[in-house]
Amino acid sequence: MRLLSTSAIRFAKTTGDIVGIDLGTTNSCVAVMEGSQARVIENSEGMRTTPSVVAFTKTGERLVGMPAKRQAVTNPENTLFATKRLIGRRYNDPETQKDKQQMPYKIVCDKTGDAWVEANNQKYSPSQIGAFVLMKMKETADSFLGREVKQAVITVPAYFNDAQRQATKDAGKIAGLDVLRIINEPTAAALAYGCDKNEGQTIAVYDLGGGTFDISILEISGGVFEVKATNVTLLSV
Repeated sequence: MRLLSTSAIRFAKTTGDIVGIDLGTTNSCVAVMEGSQARVIENSEGMRTTPSVVAFTKTGERLVGMPAKRQAVTNPENTLFATKRLIGRRYNDPETQKDKQQMPYKIVCDKTGDAWVEANNQKYSPSQIGAFVLMKMKETADSFLGREVKQAVITVPAYFNDAQRQATKDAGKIAGLDVLRIINEPTAAALAYGCDKNEGQTIAVYDLGGGTFDISILEISGGVFEVKATNVTLLSV
């Protein structure tokens, strides 16, 4: 899988602010460039990461982030977390069925055969739940910059297939963002550590996240990152 040229992430022909978003299984964060350095923005609670949790109260109020996480114990069936594990997956996927046995909320089958979730008798696609988290990231960036952000780059695991990547892009669109690029998480990590400055090398990137533990082998040549191999272990909830 050939990935982006490092010069491509500058998006020279675009106008306005572009944020980078890590839509994680457990936590998410948003960053902007300040000069040549990326700054991870603090949310309204003063934290640089926001729990990827969405909850619906008995009165129909939607909570996102820490407020949703705080009430999870008393409202488990309507508190949705780790839905990134379901994004772009079919209901009959063995991993979906395994998650169905472990999650306190309902995982249901959409009419298309995709895995959806249910809260307060309302069905949502994983992309919609991801969009609620992305909206929170957008609000954080808007507040920090003092203006509306409309463009974003979102990272995804290297093992994501086309359906999962498209579902992530759909989440961004629902959140009101023009997703300029979907970047593999190990590539983003390599860029953050300046690995693009060293030509003709092969590197290993380990990613221990909330939902998976994976390793990717990247080959860097001519400013282009190429995933030579990736292996993933799905972690229990």
